[in-house]
Amino acid sequence: MSPFLSSASATEDWRHLRLSVDDGVATVTLARPDKLNALTFGAYADLRDLLAELSRERSVRAMVLAGQGRGFCSGGDVDDIIGATLSMNTAELLDFNRMTGQVVRAIRECPFPVIAALHGVAAGAGAVLALAADFRVADPTARFAFLFTRVGLSGGDMGAAYLLPRVVGLGHATRLLMLGEPVRAAEAERIGLLSELTEEGRADERAGELARHLANGPALAHAQTKALLTAELDMPLAASVELDAATQALLMNGEDYAEFHAAFTEKRPPKWQGR
Repeated sequence: MSPFLSSASATEDWRHLRLSVDDGVATVTLARPDKLNALTFGAYADLRDLLAELSRERSVRAMVLAGQGRGFCSGGDVDDIIGATLSMNTAELLDFNRMTGQVVRAIRECPFPVIAALHGVAAGAGAVLALAADFRVADPTARFAFLFTRVGLSGGDMGAAYLLPRVVGLGHATRLLMLGEPVRAAEAERIGLLSELTEEGRADERAGELARHLANGPALAHAQTKALLTAELDMPLAASVELDAATQALLMNGEDYAEFHAAFTEKRPPKWQGR
């Protein structure tokens, strides 16, 4: 995402979520606990625009995406979204579905790692938001449910049919997207859907620790690693190794690479600058 601003001003007034930033770590909290953090049109739009804004600022080096209350996110609000879409025409529906996909793209394309902190339900769109994150840290109460077929829609929503087979394999992805059955934390860890399983009640804390660890590291190296992981999913090997070579040549000209050598020589920890 480009760091260059247009005439539109930045904002700190996000109506549909909570944002805090501390020492390079942004914590974004879905904050409709009475609705299990069900997403509205405004929540999708805020997530899309917030990720673009944080990417432009370049002050955030890691982000935690969490849910307030009893669960992470129960998906799209049944009344505010599902009910409303029944009266939309095809053009309006296409605009809405493109917007939800833009949120997933923003998570995948932002230049910092995103950690989903999971407890309770992550269903429908909530499951896909977690899937799009770079890390998924969950406690034993967490459960995923890709519910789209259960409401009569394709399981391949918001990029789920692209991302899920690449995380858990085609067989598990087919089962999860076709049947829409819940997957509890222990099974999610077994099939590779989780990055880490914590003790109950510790997912937010552990996600914060991981975010701080990443934020204190070489931010440019993390950004380029994330970009390559996404870009090379569909590349042949020859193109991938060429892109790797070009990326490494650029980073070898960077300050962090020289700083590592200086720190190693002087027997001290590196002072990463993200440059």
